[in-house]
Amino acid sequence: MSDINQLRNRIEEITIEMIKMLKLRTDISKKIGVIKKNTGKGITDESREDNLRKQVISLCKELNFDETIGTKFLNFLLNESIKVQSDNKQTHFSIFLKAKSMEEQGRKIIHMEVGEPDFLPPEIVRKALEEVFDKGFLKYGQARGMPSFRNALAKYVNKKFNVKVTEENFLVSPGARFSIFTAITTLLNPGDELIVIEPAWPAYKDCALNSGIKVRTVTTTLEGKWEPTIEQIQKVINPNTKMIVLNYPNNPTGKILPEKLQDEIVELAMKNDLYILSDEVYSQYAFKNWKSVLCYNYEKSIIAQSFSKSHAMTGFRIGYAIANSKIINTMSKLEALCLTNVSEPIQYVAMKALEADTSNNTNTIQSRLKILAEKAKEIKLDFVAPDGAMYIFARINQEGFSGVQFANELLEKGLAVAPGEGFGEYKNFIRISACENEKTLMDGMNILSKMRDK
Repeated sequence: MSDINQLRNRIEEITIEMIKMLKLRTDISKKIGVIKKNTGKGITDESREDNLRKQVISLCKELNFDETIGTKFLNFLLNESIKVQSDNKQTHFSIFLKAKSMEEQGRKIIHMEVGEPDFLPPEIVRKALEEVFDKGFLKYGQARGMPSFRNALAKYVNKKFNVKVTEENFLVSPGARFSIFTAITTLLNPGDELIVIEPAWPAYKDCALNSGIKVRTVTTTLEGKWEPTIEQIQKVINPNTKMIVLNYPNNPTGKILPEKLQDEIVELAMKNDLYILSDEVYSQYAFKNWKSVLCYNYEKSIIAQSFSKSHAMTGFRIGYAIANSKIINTMSKLEALCLTNVSEPIQYVAMKALEADTSNNTNTIQSRLKILAEKAKEIKLDFVAPDGAMYIFARINQEGFSGVQFANELLEKGLAVAPGEGFGEYKNFIRISACENEKTLMDGMNILSKMRDK
């Protein structure tokens, strides 16, 4: 027993020293964060991370230590640095909250920062809201969702995307965001790595960070038409890589990948046994050839969908995931723990909404995007015309331009737009939403134009 006690004491001493070193490292990381903020540098530096990762791998080999454990510990440290340096980072949502606060004070704000259609949900939704009480959709239910709703979703998806799925392939969630969070949290473990192609909706990184997952970023450019290369993706894949996130039509750029490139990315994911988390909430607004990841029939794919964009039901908080039944079962356990189940009245309303023709929503957003693009060209914003979704992601070519500062200045003039840095290292970009009516869009763009000329 004396031997084991000595060993335990040694472990305790090492643990205490590790905590002290972690505190020292965190303090230094905070100082670096202040310097980055003052000099306009981004939070993550992939090249430095790659260099450090190579050093750790080399050291693990030298010490005859498991490389996977070493790199997972490194991922923990890198994530902690990102957390302490990400305080007060402004995204589309922080601008949205500021705008709402200003509206409560009586200010009039034009909302071009969020993807919230200004048109109403289908008329059938109104009738369904009146029916739920009499029809008895008021009880606890299955975590996966009501069987009748999941069956209706299966028929809807099979017809819309020309695939074959059953109700066992669905998990109903409170918006697509929770499906994304659940997939990342249940299918990956702390220290695992996830690939995100930027610019990207910030929730992917946030969900991963809060789950102890390390995000490896593939950066695309306006000059490259927002297309990643296979070589970029291959470069970041290693034994800890477990998932890649795809989001097409893309938020914020509206990009749809060429089919050949998407095929190659899916093939690469299959070859490396990666999960594919495909956020397809903007599929209703695909204005050129687009292919759902469902069509590949890949057993490790998870598709996230929502009624928020397609049916203009943002406030109803209803979405769903599509995957093989084993993945759905894994994800549903967390949903049962957190929610019990999504509200049955809302599930019933969404089920009835599936019967509505929403093609006019697509036409409306497409028309508004064209108007927005014409005005953006007129005032000399730099952007690639979107293939879908409901945004323009535009660069403003001015020396020292800050999207965050510009967004806050615009807010004071009554216009809310999203700063580009919320979607990656795109500080001189802004995202402009086409969700308002045509007159309001033009009013907003006129405000933007005047502020840009100052």
